[in-house]
Amino acid sequence: MNLPSLLGLTALFLVIEAINVSGLAQRAANLLVRRCANARVLALGLVLGAAVSSTVLTNDVALLLVVPVTVALGRVSSIPVLRLVIFEAFAVNAGSTLSPIGNPQNLLLWQASGLSAASFVAQLAPAAAAMLVLLVPAVVVAFPARRIEGADGGLVPVRIRLGTGAMACLVAVVMLLQWHRPGAAASLAALFCLFEAPEVPGRLDWSLLATFLVMFLALGHAAALPVLQPLWGAHWLRQHAGLYIAAIALSQFISNVPAAVLLVHGGADPIRLAVAVNVGGFGLALGSLANLIALRLVRAENGLAAFHRWSVPFLVACAPLVWWVQTWTR
Repeated sequence: MNLPSLLGLTALFLVIEAINVSGLAQRAANLLVRRCANARVLALGLVLGAAVSSTVLTNDVALLLVVPVTVALGRVSSIPVLRLVIFEAFAVNAGSTLSPIGNPQNLLLWQASGLSAASFVAQLAPAAAAMLVLLVPAVVVAFPARRIEGADGGLVPVRIRLGTGAMACLVAVVMLLQWHRPGAAASLAALFCLFEAPEVPGRLDWSLLATFLVMFLALGHAAALPVLQPLWGAHWLRQHAGLYIAAIALSQFISNVPAAVLLVHGGADPIRLAVAVNVGGFGLALGSLANLIALRLVRAENGLAAFHRWSVPFLVACAPLVWWVQTWTR
């Protein structure tokens, strides 16, 4: 089991939930909505906001912040809620690619790489940029420049002390993870919540953390099985192209976090693997847990079919673009 990664995830989830409880993120999103002129501007604002927030709040938590606002807007306006949520899922997958703490697979592979946070960001920046370059025109095509009538994001109460304290705690947690002190990071996050927001542990999605625990434990042991050892030594998997294709394909069927766990235990290069499994988050909904969370939050009829109408073509366009950009920049 990768205990450091699990402790790091726990610390991040605690602090991020404290930010969520404070109301700061929701207030920022609502103010953005009140200043948007049309559906395209709103979509670009929410999608890019989700991408940026996922670099520090993780992809799952960024969705938990932005999707409820999107669904609420759909109750008072004619915006295409399901389509917007689908693109918000794309956005958090793309944005979180840039950050060592943006998603669970990056946190795991960052720890495995031994790189500093700045070096990890530099290595993943070309792939993240390629995804965002593809995402922006896709949003422009998908959302018309039609005026939104009657939309009002409203205001939510804000706990300033909790929000600013949680932001400072997040910076400290990231620094501790940078210094490879996940135990200290988890302890700091727990103490902050104990004194400033004791309701946070009760609101945390412990089932999601349990899922990651099972992934790290079960797949780590699976990778060590003798029957799989010839696979890890295969020449094609040691090549950049072979790893890239295998990681994307495997992500489609078992999700990109388990794919990362399995392949890094098999000796794959952590940075090249990080690029591949983040691309693998597009395509089928199972490619990323963030996709499933987004669809669960919106609860729309035919949501899965609508998701695949956009996500499969996006993967077909994204995979070769990221390959070319990453190869050209290395």
